[in-house]
Amino acid sequence: MSVLVVQHEDACPPARLGSWLEEAGVDLDVRRPYAGDDLPADLSGHDGLVVLGGAMGANDDADHAWLAATRELVRQAARDGVPTLGVCLGHQLVAVAMGGTVDRNPHGRQIGVLDVGWTPDAATDPLLGGLASPRRAAQWNEDLVLAPPPDAVVLAATPAGEIQALRCAPTVWGVQWHPEATPEILRTWAAHEPGPRTDEALAATVAADAELEQSWRELGSAFAATLTA
Repeated sequence: MSVLVVQHEDACPPARLGSWLEEAGVDLDVRRPYAGDDLPADLSGHDGLVVLGGAMGANDDADHAWLAATRELVRQAARDGVPTLGVCLGHQLVAVAMGGTVDRNPHGRQIGVLDVGWTPDAATDPLLGGLASPRRAAQWNEDLVLAPPPDAVVLAATPAGEIQALRCAPTVWGVQWHPEATPEILRTWAAHEPGPRTDEALAATVAADAELEQSWRELGSAFAATLTA
């Protein structure tokens, strides 16, 4: 099994998610277009697609030209039934590619450890159904999917209605949280946003690291299972 991984910057690697996928028997084809890697024109030769996070916005094509090509790969994946997972920015790119709207969260930044607010639809979801029990996740974002794509299914949201997870097509998912992030990665992000709130969020997330790693490890095997479904 081979999965194309689109990485948007050095500070947002596949990290734990990549390791979990490899443990499940998946070969990763990691492309770093910001460093000069080409994205393929289509997904032939790949069984799945993973789109990672990044500090840019989902519509920042003028400064990051590969974002448009990434969204086109998402549309192809949806059309052809190729399993796809977007993480944070990747989640937002998936939503925009499928007709949703992304902008600044009107409630402000989400950073730290948040409860995942599963909806009833999550329990039977092919990817997240086995994970849809009380658990927390690492959040680190300013933008949010404000309007989901047509026919998308909201799988998780905060009490304020902020979307945390979507199924945008039968084989296309996005999660706003960061299952892949390690303490080292979080420290890198925090260094770019110094302040008391960031320090508090970093400390809380690092303290919960063992819990978070255990909570999301099965996401790798769950996504790998969709590749052969």
